[in-house]
Amino acid sequence: MNLVKLLVLRRLSVFLLSTLFPLLAIAPLQAKTVPPRPQGSVCRGDLTSMPENSLESGPVRLAPQQFSTQTKMGPPVIFALPPQAAPSATPGGTRSTSPNLYYKDSPRRLPPSLSSDQPIEQPIRRPGNTESYSAIDESPFQRPTDKPLSTFSIDVDTASYSNTRRMITDGVVPPKDAVRIEELLNYFSYNYAQPQNNEPFSVNTDVTQAPWNPQHKLVRIGLKGKQLQETPPSNLVFLIDVSGSMNAANRLPLVQRSLCLLTQQLKANDRVSIVVYAGQAGLVLPPTSGDQKDKIFDAIDRLRAGGSTAGGAGIELAYKEAQKSFIKNGNNRVILATDGDFNVGPSSDGEMIRLIESHRDKGVFLTVLGFGMNNYKDSKLEQLADRGNGNHAYIDTFNEAKKVLVTDLRGTLFTIAKDVKIQVEFNPAKVQAYRLIGYENRALKDQDFNDDRKDAGEIGAGHSVTALYEIIPTGITSNIKLPSIDGLKYQTPTATTTPSNPNELMQVKLRYKQPTGDTSALMSQTILDQSVPIDRATMDTQFASSVAMFGLLLRDSEFKGSASIASILELATRSKGADKEGYRQEFIQLVERYNSMTRNQSKS
Repeated sequence: MNLVKLLVLRRLSVFLLSTLFPLLAIAPLQAKTVPPRPQGSVCRGDLTSMPENSLESGPVRLAPQQFSTQTKMGPPVIFALPPQAAPSATPGGTRSTSPNLYYKDSPRRLPPSLSSDQPIEQPIRRPGNTESYSAIDESPFQRPTDKPLSTFSIDVDTASYSNTRRMITDGVVPPKDAVRIEELLNYFSYNYAQPQNNEPFSVNTDVTQAPWNPQHKLVRIGLKGKQLQETPPSNLVFLIDVSGSMNAANRLPLVQRSLCLLTQQLKANDRVSIVVYAGQAGLVLPPTSGDQKDKIFDAIDRLRAGGSTAGGAGIELAYKEAQKSFIKNGNNRVILATDGDFNVGPSSDGEMIRLIESHRDKGVFLTVLGFGMNNYKDSKLEQLADRGNGNHAYIDTFNEAKKVLVTDLRGTLFTIAKDVKIQVEFNPAKVQAYRLIGYENRALKDQDFNDDRKDAGEIGAGHSVTALYEIIPTGITSNIKLPSIDGLKYQTPTATTTPSNPNELMQVKLRYKQPTGDTSALMSQTILDQSVPIDRATMDTQFASSVAMFGLLLRDSEFKGSASIASILELATRSKGADKEGYRQEFIQLVERYNSMTRNQSKS
């Protein structure tokens, strides 16, 4: 009997060692490899705060029905997030100790911990910063006798302002090439007249003094896009960078909250798909009706970051999905959310741009949302948005996500006029020299104005676009060194023609196409020399002047004249107006912050 018990115990021991023990050993590895899904939902919770598990470590494998790869690169991707401590929120919803976290102060303003009256001992140092910006060569003054025409494409991007704000908020002086003055100007809305009849936009102009050089004049040209009474259905493809570089609180978690906001605005006749890319590209959410919000939220919740960046494959797959779900006479658009770090992929930059242009011509436009810091590729993202008939915004805070994807949603997504070009002719009897402020990356050849094959900028529903010209009047002795050209040997300069109204300062012409059209229409308007002092100009002109002046200082422009922080603050404060959203007040605080930062740096 004892022998039988001994044999039974022996066999049981062998079974335990050979079967159960290995399972027990594997279980912890399995749990570590595929952890349970985090409790709670990004989209269903408080979007203004960062949940504690938002940076939970460990890879998450998307379920087969929610993820399918569209490349020949192997099995579905596991998007992993390396271990990292979750950031702690500071009391009152203000800024976290983690750089560039968003805050929920309302109305919009710099959080108390970053107020201008608190000196900064030294700027934040960023080792290994690889941010990139396209070089900007400021437009010089031109004589109308030598160059009578100024031609450029309009631009409604706002990325430069929010990116500049992010740097100043972090205690860093922005590099010159990060400051595109037209994007600072166009971040703000202005009280322009609504378009009349069937025109897609109105043209608004006025003339005042240049506050940084009172001898000069400042001409403002403002376009206002038509408001849509009913929005067409949208076919949106979210293209989300989930590579390792997006592993930070102000990147993928902020992308998720931004997309949650946008999803909340969708209607039943809208369709949304989600494509992600890291080591390879994959379809996370097939085309889904906008009223199936739970399904969309679940897909957003499951996103995690990790791996390299196959940006080219991601864009290719996103356009493929957009074309499959194309809505005729609808808003067909890819929305790219990334820090712009395309470092691995089958496509070169040239191939990627040609792909974007080809789909642009088929009616699928591209919106680019930039996130993150230190490796933000502004130069690449700006170019992609320009070539894709879309806009480029930089989202550094949750409030900025609300501005772009809720407050400005119609203008961001619904194009009412494309390939909008401006050409200005100056009257040499009134204008000694002129200079377009900003828009350096949007300059066109004069002959491009009448060439419908040349791509240009787009205006969205309700969008406003502002451009400023600095004018040196005829007969004024200016301290600006003007260009000179030697006399011609084989040609005689053509005599100028006196305009029918001798008080004409300049003529503004615009060309635009309907969103689905191929032939441009022409608009024309004359600006008279009816200048008023800057303190009698409209509130909008005064505020736009203060923003331009701040841009000139940030760029340390050779044309900044007598611009100063004091004059910027005086002008901006008295022209703040109702400021319903608080954006102008935030600008004032930003200038104060910059003043405090640079003053303390100069003392150290």
